[in-house]
Amino acid sequence: MANPALDCITADFLEKILRKSEKDDTIRVSKISTKPATNKGDNYTSDMYRVVAELSHVRNGRKVNEKSVIVKIAPQDGVRISLVKDSKIFDTEITMMLEPLTRMNELLGPPHRLSARCLYYQLQDPVLLVLEDLAPLGFRMVDRQAGLDWDHCVLALKNLANFHASSVALCEREPKWKTTFVNGIFRKNAVPQLAAFFSRGTKALGEEVANWPELGPRYSEKILKLADVAYERGVKAAECREGEFNVITHGDFWVNNMLFRHDDKGRPIDHIFVDFQMCAYTTPVVDLQYFLYTGPTQELFEEKAKLLEEYHKMLCSTMARLGCKTAPPTFETLKKTMEDREDYGMIAVFTVLPILLVDKDKAQSLDELMNNKEEYNNSGYKCSIYRKVMTKLLPYYEAKGMLD
Repeated sequence: MANPALDCITADFLEKILRKSEKDDTIRVSKISTKPATNKGDNYTSDMYRVVAELSHVRNGRKVNEKSVIVKIAPQDGVRISLVKDSKIFDTEITMMLEPLTRMNELLGPPHRLSARCLYYQLQDPVLLVLEDLAPLGFRMVDRQAGLDWDHCVLALKNLANFHASSVALCEREPKWKTTFVNGIFRKNAVPQLAAFFSRGTKALGEEVANWPELGPRYSEKILKLADVAYERGVKAAECREGEFNVITHGDFWVNNMLFRHDDKGRPIDHIFVDFQMCAYTTPVVDLQYFLYTGPTQELFEEKAKLLEEYHKMLCSTMARLGCKTAPPTFETLKKTMEDREDYGMIAVFTVLPILLVDKDKAQSLDELMNNKEEYNNSGYKCSIYRKVMTKLLPYYEAKGMLD
């Protein structure tokens, strides 16, 4: 069902936005067409639309006939309404895009780029953002089910290092940003729907593991008990600790929140971030654990240490280039922090990885996943690839005492 808030997206509305963003008062928008910008299961806390405007104006003697933008609207129905409103995630994204990201992009300079431009925003009636459409520049989502190969992973992690390094440089100049972004996915005093997503997902895994004869019944029993405290474990793993190396994290660094540009041979040559609703000032391990447990192909699952090294080298290099006074962590310190906060990766693989692996024709919206209080029917838990991953990981987690 189309979002009723789309009624406010008219040709006149878009004309005013484009005139301001393009700095051209001669723009005329004659009509617009709107279609969903993402598929079901690609985006959970907002509704995304691609709006194409037929327009005319003269710039450098050339008439431009078409311009597309992305309109991101807060949900208007279902369980997402209170989740989005009470958690203030649109406030976080708007704040992040208006100033910190602009400054971070300026600090990095070309050819590095972290985000699309925010062309317009409003905080009520309805809450929405109008963003630059990156598709005309060649950026695309990749197949979430396939996983990212080495080249895609390295490119994503190097740009994550740029994101983190530029946030350090920004916070050294403007310390206020350290206390501006204090929430993230795992937060104290979270809205009930957010905590419920992780507890119900963990419970669903425990119930599914009971059907796997290759694992003993104790795994199911332990995971079911863990479901009650899964979110609290995530909060502890994500907390900002004084004296550690901290950055502004993306906070939701999974494959659906990044776009890639490829050359004519299909090789990735550029990466950019989208969706800044969960940004938080804390350990970079939040982003690293989340990505390394959900992003790479299964063949790369044992290569996490090598991928981490690629991130660390770029982090050190970029911080030095930006003249950061803060010292980056040593690689050994980074590995130790990863180990200390591995609960974060475990909870991600319990709850987020099944969403990535679910067949596209069985993908569900957040409303569909959470509306039934008695069941959490995500068929991704029955995926053969997911089962293969978990039968390897669960003994590892048990040996480390993480399931207790």
